[in-house]
Amino acid sequence: MWNDIKSNLNSSLVYLLEYILFVFVISLAFLLLSNNTLNELLVYLLVIAASLVIIFLVGKKRNRELIEIKSIIDNISTNKYSNTDEIILSKNLESLENAIKKMYQRSKNDIEHLNRLQKVRSQFIANVSHELRTPIFTIQGYIETLMDGAIDDPKVNKQFLKKANQHTIALSNLLNDLIDLSMIESGELRMSYRYFNVNDYLKKIVSEMKHSAEENGLELILHPVRNDLEIFGDKEKLKQVFVNIIQNAIKYTDKGKVEVFAEVEKKNVRFIIKDTGIGIPDESISRIFERFYRVDKARSRSVGGTGLGLAIAKHILEAHNSKIEVKSKLNTGSEFHFKLKK
Repeated sequence: MWNDIKSNLNSSLVYLLEYILFVFVISLAFLLLSNNTLNELLVYLLVIAASLVIIFLVGKKRNRELIEIKSIIDNISTNKYSNTDEIILSKNLESLENAIKKMYQRSKNDIEHLNRLQKVRSQFIANVSHELRTPIFTIQGYIETLMDGAIDDPKVNKQFLKKANQHTIALSNLLNDLIDLSMIESGELRMSYRYFNVNDYLKKIVSEMKHSAEENGLELILHPVRNDLEIFGDKEKLKQVFVNIIQNAIKYTDKGKVEVFAEVEKKNVRFIIKDTGIGIPDESISRIFERFYRVDKARSRSVGGTGLGLAIAKHILEAHNSKIEVKSKLNTGSEFHFKLKK
């Protein structure tokens, strides 16, 4: 009990200045109005005593509120709350309660976000390890076989060296894509924005990829583009976007064609890459831009690719304030489209 009284008195000391000012005013009034009678002196002492009691009670109330606030903060720090509804202060502390609830919710969201990032990071490291392990072990296997005597066998030596070289190229592509993605996501990759001619730009990209399409028995068609049409963007980075999407369209199309369109709008140019390929299941459309996500893992391995191309394309377009969208139907084909500023 004595400890409670002592604590309340300590809280009352906060109002010591106000109390001294109050006593000074009362004393001054008493001196000016008093005839120094005994009754008036008793009234004066009574007022001083009453003010002391009031100050003590105010201190007691303040101390109770501080204990209440401390209890809430301790509970937050020890994760005793699961939601903001459990945070309750007395009615006169309603504004403080609302402020604590907002702070708690913001901190909770930050922690959840950090946990998600940690999970993504761990998953990313596991995926990278797996993607690196496959070509490295394959190359190692071919080299060991050659060292064990296959190097002298003309029937297989060149074949093994060719396959080892293919996996070396795949490993190099994976590392380059990882570096690009890391630089984009960290903000280290600098964009060089300028106006450039769309027609010449797309003709060059399609020309470079035509051989790959023909090897797969496909038509790669660039639909007519206005000769004077220009867009604003990073020419080299956007080339990665077009190449990655067209490359995927070629890989996942067994027969038919891949088409490239540039549709002029009021302030933008809408680009469309359309194929007659195997299509994408509805449940996978929202995930194809995730790092290392593959719809058909077996086919993806056979046609090559790092699993990072669409993730890189998405980030580059976001840096251009654009968004890539997909429409697809199984066994009919897919359509990727995005807009760039004129």
